[in-house]
Amino acid sequence: MKKPTQNGEKKGVFIRFLNAIEKLGNKLPDPFMIFVYLAIGVIIASFIFSLFNASVVHPGTGETLAIENLLSWGGLQYIITSMLTNFTGFAPLGTVLAIMLGIGLAEKVGLLEIAIRKTIMKAPASIVTYAIAFVGIMGNIASDAAQILIPPLAAMVFYKLGRHPLAGLAVGFASAGAGFTANLLIVGTDALLSGISTEAAAILDDTLIVTPADNWYFNIVSVFVMTIVAGLVTEKIIEPKLGKYEGTAVIDVSAEEHPKANKGLRNAALAALAYIAVLVLLIVLPGSSLRNEDGGMIPSPFLTGIVPIILGLFLVLGIAYGKTVGAIKNSGDAVGFMAESIKDMSGFIVLIFAASQFIAYFTWTNIGTWIAVNGAEFLTQINFTGIYLIVGYILFTASLNFLITSGSAKWALEAPVFIPLFMQLGYHPAFTQMAYRLGDSSTNIVTPLNPYFIVVLSFLKEYDKKAGMGTLISLMIPYTLSFLIVWIILFLIFFFTGLQYGPGITPYL
Repeated sequence: MKKPTQNGEKKGVFIRFLNAIEKLGNKLPDPFMIFVYLAIGVIIASFIFSLFNASVVHPGTGETLAIENLLSWGGLQYIITSMLTNFTGFAPLGTVLAIMLGIGLAEKVGLLEIAIRKTIMKAPASIVTYAIAFVGIMGNIASDAAQILIPPLAAMVFYKLGRHPLAGLAVGFASAGAGFTANLLIVGTDALLSGISTEAAAILDDTLIVTPADNWYFNIVSVFVMTIVAGLVTEKIIEPKLGKYEGTAVIDVSAEEHPKANKGLRNAALAALAYIAVLVLLIVLPGSSLRNEDGGMIPSPFLTGIVPIILGLFLVLGIAYGKTVGAIKNSGDAVGFMAESIKDMSGFIVLIFAASQFIAYFTWTNIGTWIAVNGAEFLTQINFTGIYLIVGYILFTASLNFLITSGSAKWALEAPVFIPLFMQLGYHPAFTQMAYRLGDSSTNIVTPLNPYFIVVLSFLKEYDKKAGMGTLISLMIPYTLSFLIVWIILFLIFFFTGLQYGPGITPYL
């Protein structure tokens, strides 16, 4: 009997490690109750902090922020009066439900199924995996919407190909979430972060400007490198771990093709082209309200309103196909299909009620700010030097993602501390910004505080009713570790070879 190879042993140990995480994670309470317990924990912590008159100086504004006590009269008043607005004002709620109106309509009338059958079923599995990874990474053009748009579609593709649907969901979520910072284009995230970086740099040098293109070269290379990484992790780790899918079929692959399916696809494509043509016309018209005041697209109302634009596209596709095949005979039919899609999201809506309260309490008490600022100050006191300090900073940001998931909010807290610090060491603010983005993106997919984590968990349960939070975390850990390690290596390659991170941007000022 042959002894297992060293590689096989390592692989086996790692798979057992992931299985142990899944088993442990699935013993956790229901996600709704987890957020209830976390909210209670914040309430208790705020009381303890208040006993010591704890406060923190916001590094951006210089304002002293006291830790607010939720057990005070003012705190209790906030809990009661903000409960509804915490829920209805929770940004991902509207994004998810709006997107699902369009996607749900397209799915219920059969468009997504037939489109997958026609375009992907015959493609080699390896190409499909890498294509999904590439689309997921590029999906940040649509901002956070990609994290709820791509995973369920990827799961359907894998299911259609006879592969495990959870592997498709995993690569879709991982590429869209962990690969969020990379893109071939300059997008809204670049403009948002560079603006914060410029303000932070002004603490020492008010003439230094960080532009949206300053990380562009690194991001372009990252798209292709991380596409390969995501594909390899999926095929070499995730699919072997999952094995053969034996769950209840979610999509009826044996269903006969509608006789008007081809005509429906053609009409849907024509309708989409017409929609896009009108959209392009609205953009290029002089004085277009979809462009910014300078006539540019970054940032612009077009990017800000990308979710309604995507919703409109899916509605056009679904209605065109549905009317052609007879699934939609009147407006009531379309409304009914959309209502069904929202019913499928009922569990998510209930969960969001608890999650929104916890996040609101965490923000209102300033506990999140206190942890972030004090953690950052502690890191600056460690005697790291040179590039090792930067790598430590990447890891620090990656870990901070478990407390503050908003990339822009976290950068607004970190930039005023770390950009001046690293400028004094001779590093360019855009270089520090790039380091931040790597850490921030890599752990997006393993923190339950990420609101889209909950969405993907609901998609996962459609294929495996017994799956829980531990299942999703165990699927995401290989991607997180791989993305973080490879990105740090790529970051160091750029650093030691003197490659530019963007036009004219090297590590040093």
